[in-house]
Amino acid sequence: MLGALRGDRREVVRRVIGVVLLVIAAVVASVSATGLADADRLTTAVVTMLAGSAVTLGFAVGPPVTASVDPLDPRRFAVVGPEPRPLAGALLLAGFLSVPVLVVLVLAVSLAVAWGAHGASALASVVSVVLASATCVLFARVSMALGALVQRTRQSRELLGVYFVAVLVAVVPVAVFLGSLEWRGAVPSQLASAAEILAWTPIGAAWGIAVAPSVGAAIGSLVVALATIAGLTVAWYALVDTLLTTTRRPVAARERGGLGWFAIFPGTPGGAVAARSLSYWLRDRRYIVNVVVVPIAAVVSTVPLLVAGVPFELAVLLPVPIMALFFGWLPHNDLAYDSTALWMHIASGMRGAPDRIGRLVPVLLIGIPVLAISLPLAIVAHGRWAILPAMVGVCAALFLAGLGLSSVSSVLAPYAVSRPGDSPFQQPQRTGSGGVMAQGLVMAGALLAALPAIWLTWGAIDGDAIDAVLALSVGVGAGVIVLVVGVAIGAALFERRATQLMEFAEAT
Repeated sequence: MLGALRGDRREVVRRVIGVVLLVIAAVVASVSATGLADADRLTTAVVTMLAGSAVTLGFAVGPPVTASVDPLDPRRFAVVGPEPRPLAGALLLAGFLSVPVLVVLVLAVSLAVAWGAHGASALASVVSVVLASATCVLFARVSMALGALVQRTRQSRELLGVYFVAVLVAVVPVAVFLGSLEWRGAVPSQLASAAEILAWTPIGAAWGIAVAPSVGAAIGSLVVALATIAGLTVAWYALVDTLLTTTRRPVAARERGGLGWFAIFPGTPGGAVAARSLSYWLRDRRYIVNVVVVPIAAVVSTVPLLVAGVPFELAVLLPVPIMALFFGWLPHNDLAYDSTALWMHIASGMRGAPDRIGRLVPVLLIGIPVLAISLPLAIVAHGRWAILPAMVGVCAALFLAGLGLSSVSSVLAPYAVSRPGDSPFQQPQRTGSGGVMAQGLVMAGALLAALPAIWLTWGAIDGDAIDAVLALSVGVGAGVIVLVVGVAIGAALFERRATQLMEFAEAT
C-alpha cells in the first residue's frame, strides 16, 4: 500500500484521489448500513443481499475489466525461487491487507450492527463477515491471476468490444429487472425473490447467513459459501503453480498490430482456432445470416401460438428457448464452412480437443449475450420473475447440449454447404440424407437433454417455486454433462477421421 505512493507524481495523485473517494463512499455506505437497524427485517435482508452480492461481483470482474496491474503477482517473486504452495498461502494472507478489503470489512461490520438489531446471533454475524471478506479476497486473487495469464499492455478494439458486451450482459438484465418493479411503499416481492436466489449463489451466499429467514436457509447459504471458498482456494493454488512454471512470451511478438483477435486469445492451438473462427463468424456473410435469422425465427414462431389462442404470458416465454436451441445447433456443420482451409488444422497435427473447443468460442461469445439480454425482457412480458431460474435452466440445457452434440455432428456427418464468397442462400445439391439426419439428431438430442428442465419449468409456471430452482440445477447440469461428453467424443473422432475430413473438404 505504501508502494502505491511512489513513482510518477501524476499516478500518485490519481491513486490518492481514488483512495479518498473510496473512503468517503465507505463512510456514507456504513452510515446508511447502520441506519438499516430502524428498517424492517425484510428490507435489511434485501439491501444486504443486493449490496453484498454487488461488492463481491465487483471483486470478481473488476481486475480484468480495468486491466489493473497486480502488485502481488506471483511472478514478481519468481526470482527468489519460492515453492508454489507456501507462496500462494502468503500472498493469500497478504491479499487481506488492502484498501478495498478494509472498506469491505467496514461495510460488513456496519451491516452486522443492523443484523443484530433484527435478532441475528453474534456467531452468525461473525461467520458472515469473515466468509464474505474471504470470498472477496479469493475472487480478486483468482481474477487477477487469470488476468495476468492473458493480460496485454494495450487494449485493442476487439478487447474493448468484449468489455462492452460484458457490461451489456451484466447491466441490461439488472436494469430491466429494476425497471419492472412496482414500488408501493414496501419492498417488491420480485426483489425479495431475487435476494433469496442470491443467497444460494457464490457471490451472495456468505452475505445471506446472518439474514436468512430460517435455520435451514442459513445452513444452505453456509454450505454454498464454504464450497465457493474451497473451490476458489484450489483454483488460486493451481494458478500460482501455473504462473511460476510458465514463461511469458515476448511482448513485442504478441503486440504487433493487425493481429486482431489473434492478439486477444492465448497463443495456444485452441486460442488460434477460436481467433480464426471468430474472425469468420464476424465477417463471413454465411455465418452472419445464420446468426441474424435465429432471433427473427424465434420471434416469428410466437405468432401461430397467439393466433391459436395460447395466452400471451405463455407465448412470450417460447422465443428465448428457441434461440438457445438454434444457437447450440449452429455449429453442427462448422467444419464444412472451412472448405479447403481445414488442411491447416490437420496438417499441423492439431489435437481434437483444441479444435472442438476453439470452434465453440464464437457461438458462446455471441449466444450468451443475446440470451442474457432477451431472457429478462421475456420475463417482464410474462410478469412473474420467480420462473427466471427455471428459464435459465431450460436455455442452458438447450444451448450447451446443442453445442456438445454439434461437436460430434460436425465431425461425424459433415455435408456440403455454399462455398466462401457465394450467396448464403445458395445451397449445393446433396446426395443422400446425411445432412438432414445430422440436423435432426442434434436438435432432438438437445430437446431430450432439456426435457427434465422443461417439465420442471412447467411446474414452476403453475406456481411451484421450488421447481424453478430444481429446473435451474437440472438444466445446467444436463447441459454441462452433454457439452463435456460431446466435446470429448468429437475430439476423438476428429483425430480418427482426419483423412476422411480432408477428402470431404477437397471434394466439396
